[in-house]
Amino acid sequence: MKNPPYRYWPITERPAIEWPDGKRFAFYIGLNIEHFHPGKPATSVVPLTAHLPVDPLNHGWRDYSTRVGIWRMIELMDRHDMRASVLLNSDVCREYPQIIQAGVERDWAWLGHGRTNSALWTGMDAETERAGLLEITAAIETATGKRPRGWLGPALTETENTPELLHELGYTYTLDWVADDQPFPLSLDDADARMISVPYSIEVNDIPAFLDHGLSAAAFGDMIVDHFELLHAESQRRPGAVFGVSLHPFLVNQPSRHRYLADAFERIAGRDDVWYTTSDDIAAWYLEHHYDAALRAMLDGR
Repeated sequence: MKNPPYRYWPITERPAIEWPDGKRFAFYIGLNIEHFHPGKPATSVVPLTAHLPVDPLNHGWRDYSTRVGIWRMIELMDRHDMRASVLLNSDVCREYPQIIQAGVERDWAWLGHGRTNSALWTGMDAETERAGLLEITAAIETATGKRPRGWLGPALTETENTPELLHELGYTYTLDWVADDQPFPLSLDDADARMISVPYSIEVNDIPAFLDHGLSAAAFGDMIVDHFELLHAESQRRPGAVFGVSLHPFLVNQPSRHRYLADAFERIAGRDDVWYTTSDDIAAWYLEHHYDAALRAMLDGR
């Protein structure tokens, strides 16, 4: 790939974005619900055993997500009347139907997130990738009753064909390109294609925060609040920011960490001038109300 699928466009040169009811800032929870295959390396808490064909330590730690952590997270979101934007491995539909049912009852948004996070979304030709995307899309639609409109690759991976194929299959946005605080148009081969990027945070994300940078749970809670507060303040003069906090229940919903997430939510929830929503609703609003003006301004270089 010579260039990413978007143009350089400074945030200072864009038309104003206004969310529903005149709100200037949008927040959503990017909730990763994933299935991992035993005997395959994946996100690990102890790398020493991650390469072994039988790895109870790391596999069991990841399984905490679907057995315990997700249910603790659901209780927290229910307390604040927040819906999840679920980054969903399609294998979850088969393996954990109770989670799908809980999400359907709460009207969650469902995004494609590969089959499993035991495999990156790379190393495929276009036909193989198209077949995989069709399979994933059908599995999610059958299980949830909703055809996914958004996509996040496992570990944010793509091929050179992914944005084009997603558009071909009816997707309207991706979270993979974490380059901005606002949604923006993507550049595809089809000049008439309406495909956008919606912000997703790789910074305020519990995997790099805890596993790569060694942040404490208290520091991560403060990080959520600090990120929220600055974007909220900036949105008063430059409306349109989106904060999508990225969470994995096998990490942030461990008992020793959950209390700090709950405290952060208490500190950022319930503000009248913030749109607490889903990535689906953000993308749909932007495409209907702002995409055309944004595209004209971007192409005109202003």
